[in-house]
Amino acid sequence: MTTQSVIRTVLGDVPADTVGHIQPHEHVLCDLSRPLPPDATPEQRAWDTAPITLRNYYEVRREHTSEDLRLDDVSIAIAELTEYREAGGSAVVDATSIGLHRDPQGLAAVSQGSGVHIVMGCGYYYREYHEPDFLDGRSREQLAADMVGDIMNGAGGTSIRAGVIGEIGLSWPHHPVELRVLEAAVDAQLTTGAGLLIHPARHEHSPLSAVKVVRAAGGDVSRTIISHVERTLFDRDQFRALADTGCYVEFDLFGQESSYYSLAPIDMPNDAMRVDYIIDLVERGHLAQILISQDICHKTNLHTYGGEGYVHMLRRIIPLMLRKGLTEEQVYAITVANPRRALAMKV
Repeated sequence: MTTQSVIRTVLGDVPADTVGHIQPHEHVLCDLSRPLPPDATPEQRAWDTAPITLRNYYEVRREHTSEDLRLDDVSIAIAELTEYREAGGSAVVDATSIGLHRDPQGLAAVSQGSGVHIVMGCGYYYREYHEPDFLDGRSREQLAADMVGDIMNGAGGTSIRAGVIGEIGLSWPHHPVELRVLEAAVDAQLTTGAGLLIHPARHEHSPLSAVKVVRAAGGDVSRTIISHVERTLFDRDQFRALADTGCYVEFDLFGQESSYYSLAPIDMPNDAMRVDYIIDLVERGHLAQILISQDICHKTNLHTYGGEGYVHMLRRIIPLMLRKGLTEEQVYAITVANPRRALAMKV
């Protein structure tokens, strides 16, 4: 009996070697918004839901209102990803896990309408987005069964299957339920052969801590992606130490050029600095472990609302990588070969 290496998309399995440029950490349809506190003023509530305009774009992108945090329009998503396909994009991973309003049927409609392969995530986001009444009482075995079912049978009562586990969310210190979810995700990885995508906490110890949990649970670190590294680690030694574990190191905030970061007191790097970190890892022999993406999850990231759009990587970052000395073969590895391998499943 022969086996085939496939990437599992919302429209079905696709031979992995037929998929081109992949952005392995995006959001196509999601909702990151959280309720305002009960004592919010009428002015704060009005601001939180105000339409995005040229006049308020900068402040909305900087502070992320609830309106900004919702990607819920299928027609806009089709237009944005059609532009991505026309620029050379082949596939994206929608890393929207449970807690972020995952929409399997919406993703299938977007993929059908745009011609872009979409790989859907599964599992659970970090503690702030949990539904405790449901999640806290579920065992590791039950959580693993949830994820295996999403990958093998279909998600959300549909026949639309997930193709990656994650993004599995962590806060700091790691909540016991988050750790149970991560251990269950490892079990699902071992059962299905799917890649495991982890959203580390916004703390420099979280990436290595997550890898240790995966290893202790018997998981495959070489099939594990640690995302958002450039808002978590801040010097070459930290990036090198993470890469030395054998995991995928994902720089996925390309397009976010401001040093200001609303969610933590850190100084974010710009795109040129991200490429410099990547070059350092390539020079140390870690080319096969590097992934890059944009993590679009706000309206203000979209071209429709004045942002960079999903095409930013293709139009601006690849030329930047080449200008800084990476070869075409190395860029191909980072943007095609590596994400293919990270997502590939044997069937």
